[in-house]
Amino acid sequence: MDTAERKLLVRRNVEEVVTEEELADLLDGDDPTAYIGYAPTGEMHIGHFTTIRKLADFLRAGLEVKVLVADLHAHLDDEKSPFDLLDARTAYYQAAIEAMVEAAGADPGAIEFVRGRDLELDPDYELDLLRMAAETTISRAQRAGSEVVRQSDNPKLGGLLYTLMQSLDVVALDADVAYGGIDQRGIYMYAREELPEWGYDKPVCIFAPLLSGLSGGKMSASDADSGIWLTDDADAVAEKLEGAYCPAGEVDDNGVLEYLEYLVFPVLEAREDLPFVVERPDEYGGDIVYEDYESLEADFVDGELHPADLKPSAADAIAGLIAPVRERLLDDPDLLAEAYPEKYD
Repeated sequence: MDTAERKLLVRRNVEEVVTEEELADLLDGDDPTAYIGYAPTGEMHIGHFTTIRKLADFLRAGLEVKVLVADLHAHLDDEKSPFDLLDARTAYYQAAIEAMVEAAGADPGAIEFVRGRDLELDPDYELDLLRMAAETTISRAQRAGSEVVRQSDNPKLGGLLYTLMQSLDVVALDADVAYGGIDQRGIYMYAREELPEWGYDKPVCIFAPLLSGLSGGKMSASDADSGIWLTDDADAVAEKLEGAYCPAGEVDDNGVLEYLEYLVFPVLEAREDLPFVVERPDEYGGDIVYEDYESLEADFVDGELHPADLKPSAADAIAGLIAPVRERLLDDPDLLAEAYPEKYD
């Protein structure tokens, strides 16, 4: 696979690459390492799946892939995860991520999983952290982490350290590429600015889009109906899609279309399971077959594809994708019960 093909795989379906030139140079050399980090806080959902699916592209492009399960970050960010639940939530996150990678058509065994405390308590790491803290103002740390870390008028120190630690994670993992949602941009721009000051290379940054919720606007973890959870069964998925915000002809804030663009079509293509079929009664024109998302969106915008016809087919496809992930999680009920005892006990 040549550099152009590798770059096409690495950058498709992403929001932004910083920078395109640096990525091309990186892919023209030895196999680079990409990493993504997840703080094990709340339950994982379809938004995580659309981001994790991208790891399959990285693997196919010949990148080494590392996943950081950032347990200490989960506690430092306003104690979103109590300290005594970090072990259980770390185990749950790794199992869920492995299941999503496999469902996306890639081998989870090809990914190196690293737990945050296994590298963030290293003396050299801690020394770098303290040196960086000595030179970083509170306002700078807050600004960099404003889209990620819980904000308040009287911030806790842990949330301020979060940004510095995420920057140093790039170094500790020996990563050439930092991958994450576009909400991570502030932190990684801080890393690109600061790391060279300490003698380290700045990472190439690849950002995934943040997806809209099914009720319009961005998906919210506090609104169970705004997104699809990994444990939702086919009936739950169908019910949520039926009531989803999907105005005829409108693309903006349309979570149904976004799930198709960033999850369903890429996975079906990777698994060689295309086309995607929208089933319709003969009196309404019969089934429509799509080989790519762009054709589907064009028909939707032009009014050739109605939301009432799209939603059931989208629900079937999404339910099919998360089914093996759901099965993996429910086959080991202790995973969820120990990670989220207030919900599953």
